[in-house]
Amino acid sequence: MKYRHIKKWVLLGAVILSAIGSHFSGGMNSYYLQIIIFIGINVTLAVSLNLINGYTGQFSLGHAGFMAIGAYVSAYLSTEHSAALFKALGTNFFSITLLFIAVLIAGGIAASIAGLIVGVPSLRLKGDYLAIVTLGFGEIIRVLIQNTDAVGGPRGYSGIAGYTTLFWTYSVAALTIYIVVSLIDSTYGRGFLTVRDDEVAAEAVGINTTRYKVTAFVLGAFFAGVAGGLYAHSTTYINPSGFDFQRSIEIVIMVILGGMGSTAGVAFAAILLTLLLEYLRFVAGYEWLPDLVRRIAANRVIIYSLVLIALMLLRPQGLFGRLPRRGIPIGSASKRAKLPANA
Repeated sequence: MKYRHIKKWVLLGAVILSAIGSHFSGGMNSYYLQIIIFIGINVTLAVSLNLINGYTGQFSLGHAGFMAIGAYVSAYLSTEHSAALFKALGTNFFSITLLFIAVLIAGGIAASIAGLIVGVPSLRLKGDYLAIVTLGFGEIIRVLIQNTDAVGGPRGYSGIAGYTTLFWTYSVAALTIYIVVSLIDSTYGRGFLTVRDDEVAAEAVGINTTRYKVTAFVLGAFFAGVAGGLYAHSTTYINPSGFDFQRSIEIVIMVILGGMGSTAGVAFAAILLTLLLEYLRFVAGYEWLPDLVRRIAANRVIIYSLVLIALMLLRPQGLFGRLPRRGIPIGSASKRAKLPANA
């Protein structure tokens, strides 16, 4: 069976399993169900950022800003503009499904437009300069939302319908992984790896590196916006403080921890880090532990710092590193050159 057919069957299997899990999720503990949904959302966020940071070699610190745009746009549309649809079609499974798909796509498109707006002028920058620009963009989005009364301002936006289920969460996560992997495996997608490996050489052979970087930025922003929509319709309340710089750092750490350029590694790191941070909430409440330990457990910034320090010392390439794909290591031009002609 060809590789591309295997990917399609895996995607279909993931969607079917998520539908089955969603069907039986009614009897689950609400806290554990929420954590499982957060895991799927974080997988989508980490895999979409990996397209920018891992496969294209950029360094974005504004992913939480795109997530915020998707969350607020989708929440506002589903809350303020659903009455006309329900009046025409009735409040039933079909109309709710149609509405939810529409607002998720709208949130993703709004985030991708923002990605295009910030990407075109700034992606000619590199390294630290790009990181500072994207960081500033994320903070600008948060401040703008905080000063917009239509979406609650600093009070947050409440009354959002709880449409997010295991089916939607993991179907989106599986689709994100499928699209990113298929894109990188395609002939066009090799341009992203070329830009990452040697941007100067890529420009020298006629590759429009800015176009590839903007494409990665827009596509990554789209899926971050969709993830934001899922998050908003899961928590049913969103606040600008939930999309701050710390949230962006959390997503970046998932990418670094899993190994930049490894979709499987990044997805695994998103699962691991989400579970770890939730477990530390309980550790912070254990009275028998020393006060210093409980303070560290309660502070995510300290945990992130310790994880990054340990990772840089023990495994700088991440848990999975850049995994070989179909027998050829990604970005290893020297090894590809040594392959026999019939390889």
